[in-house]
Amino acid sequence: MEMTGAQPLSEEARYRLLVESITDYAIYMLDPLGVVASWNAGAERIKGYRSGEIIGRPFAVFYTPEDRAAGKPDHALRTAANEGRFEAEGWRLRKDGTRFWTQVIIDPIRDPTGSIMGYAKITRDLTERKLAKTALKSSEQQFRILVQGVTDYAIYMLDRDGKVASWNPGAQRIKGYTPDDIIGEHFGRFYPEEDRASGEPQRSLEIAREAGRFETEAWRVRKDGTRFRAHVVIDRITDEVGYIIGYAKVTRDITERDQTQHLLEEAREALFQAQKLEAIGQLTGGVAHDFNNLLAVVIGSLELLRKRLPSDQQIGSLLDNAMHAAQRGASLTQRMLAVARRQDLQMTPVDVGRLINGMVDMLQRALGPSVIIETEIPQALPNVRSDANQLETALLNLAVNARDAMPDGGRLTISVREEGGAPDDHSDTCHLVCVSVADEGEGMDAETVAKAVEPFFTTKGIGKGTGLGLSMVQGFAE
Repeated sequence: MEMTGAQPLSEEARYRLLVESITDYAIYMLDPLGVVASWNAGAERIKGYRSGEIIGRPFAVFYTPEDRAAGKPDHALRTAANEGRFEAEGWRLRKDGTRFWTQVIIDPIRDPTGSIMGYAKITRDLTERKLAKTALKSSEQQFRILVQGVTDYAIYMLDRDGKVASWNPGAQRIKGYTPDDIIGEHFGRFYPEEDRASGEPQRSLEIAREAGRFETEAWRVRKDGTRFRAHVVIDRITDEVGYIIGYAKVTRDITERDQTQHLLEEAREALFQAQKLEAIGQLTGGVAHDFNNLLAVVIGSLELLRKRLPSDQQIGSLLDNAMHAAQRGASLTQRMLAVARRQDLQMTPVDVGRLINGMVDMLQRALGPSVIIETEIPQALPNVRSDANQLETALLNLAVNARDAMPDGGRLTISVREEGGAPDDHSDTCHLVCVSVADEGEGMDAETVAKAVEPFFTTKGIGKGTGLGLSMVQGFAE
């Protein structure tokens, strides 16, 4: 059968059609001097010239002025001729003068004798990729500047095994290590010894690996060995296919915040205790006043009864017992008033050293031979304004408590030191004198210390103490 239709294309015609149809690449010929000899559709789209506008002109027109001044067009042709190929990336110019980033390949074309007939030039527009790469690089640089500029947070990278891969100034300020000290070392060295022994560093990485994030507040160790309270976050870092490439670690020093919180809690507890003591003091003061008035009637009545009854030894003994009990009750109310700070103080200049020295014999008899009393009183101690009787009672209370704390005996030391300024212009008193009473007793645990000055709290057995001794001393001092 005879076929009719279009004639088949020659191989040369097929290649020409292929090249002229490509629009994503500029593919064209240069003569040996670098003059444009052919032009495809891709070249027209990318560079903006029609074939009639560019064929016959030197290809150097595509180069920027600075590249032409540097001789780059000639260098490209020489390299292609000498090495058989030239390849590079750089800025080029479109017809309208705008710049675009290109990948350029120039291959020499030779005849059968080896002489150069011209050059085949392929140009690809990579502007979008270049801009994206530049933007990424700029973003990375800005992020790096940001991280390096942070000093309040330790921000650094760990590799998959937990070794430090980067180190910012905040990490150096908080932890004390320079980059040369720490990069390449395992981050476990920031943990206290007991946490390392229990595997805490590995556990935190495992949680970050499985959950994507680990967060905690715990103690960490600086280079100098000191500890600080830290808020720690570890985030897992993966590549585009989900493979774990490391961890981002952010540490903040919260030691000061924790100390402030602790002081706030202590202040709240102190306020609660003060309010509680104030309430007890008000109740105690009110009861003591009323009870004191009743006792005054009882004591007065007993004294009148003693005068009017006939002399009788048995009745006299009963009256003595009743009077003694009433007087003890009156003494107790005075102590309660001292606790409530409602007792009037008779403030006079007091020589504290002379007062204490005058009490030593009485104290020794009250405490017994198993207690050795020592005094440390400086010479020429200035007078203070105080109630001498209440001061003696306070010292006696402290001494008796000290004796009870030393059942096998021991040393009781009463010392005095000046804590204030010089005497003022109008009296012979100084600002403050500190009197301390120290013993060698068994001491108190934390719970007892917290309650020691609370009214009616005592560690002694039933009938052996009212729990008002230290409360009275505190009330008198305040």
